[in-house]
Amino acid sequence: MGSGSVRILYVTVVSPLVAVTGANGFVGRAFCARAMASGRNIRRLVRRPDGDAVAVDLARAADRELAQALADVAVVVHLAGRAHVGGETDARFDDAYHAANTHATQRLAAHAVTCGVRRFVFASTVKVNGEATRPDRPFRPTDPPAPQDAYARSKLAAEQALVDVARDSAMAVTVLRLPLVYGAGVKGNLRTLIDAVGERRWLPVGAIDNRRSLLGLDNLLDALDAVIDASVAPTGVHFVADAASVSTPALVRAIARALGVAPRIVPVPVPLLRIAAALTGRRAAIDRLAGSLEVDCASLTAASAWVPRAFAIDAASVAR
Repeated sequence: MGSGSVRILYVTVVSPLVAVTGANGFVGRAFCARAMASGRNIRRLVRRPDGDAVAVDLARAADRELAQALADVAVVVHLAGRAHVGGETDARFDDAYHAANTHATQRLAAHAVTCGVRRFVFASTVKVNGEATRPDRPFRPTDPPAPQDAYARSKLAAEQALVDVARDSAMAVTVLRLPLVYGAGVKGNLRTLIDAVGERRWLPVGAIDNRRSLLGLDNLLDALDAVIDASVAPTGVHFVADAASVSTPALVRAIARALGVAPRIVPVPVPLLRIAAALTGRRAAIDRLAGSLEVDCASLTAASAWVPRAFAIDAASVAR
């Protein structure tokens, strides 16, 4: 090569391998779709065979299987677990939730440390802190936990097990406590409300004056991306939610707009709602509709590039 020639070196950069548990769930499917579209290098972990995903039961798989599932992984995004089911509150449900949420997380974390995983992102729940907040006093990461059902207790125990396993290791742990997540394909209580609005049922929520933090699916995906890509991992506990809270009547009106129907809202006084709920055994449902539950997301914004989106429910958000 002559003295005046220039040598050009081409380097292929491979993004860190991210293992996603619960990859076929509500959040997991959306995260994996975005990740693949953006060129992120991912490995989908699921409980049962699903295409090219790795099928592994986190609670029962042999150590060898877990080690293989985490081979060469730099980041774990742990979305799998037993979802909250209304009414499963007392201690007789603890074992089932503990096995799926606590024990499985502990095993996964232990193998992650052994396999050299650098970051572990755990999707937890606001319910670890409790079921309601006082006006103008959102939950903050430093607030003491106050779980009130089997699901929340299992998630808190999983958080604690994860931190214990990672202590004195090089693996950074980020716990994201999430409020109600909305988006395409959502199920559970929010799907029930969406269906009620779509069916033009009269809803007695017009007199409710509350504030609840919600989390749009795209907003959550933004947060996951920000945590994975942050130059310094935002360790510890952080809340994730939309930029502004919303009242129950405002939520119903937003759903109605997205569905293209007129909302049918009746202003029934909240004390009467609570009496009716007590008589019909639906006290917890009314507490969720009428109570406030807000979170402070400032810590995650300060620790990463994540900026919360505004609350916005559109036609795609209410689709099945």
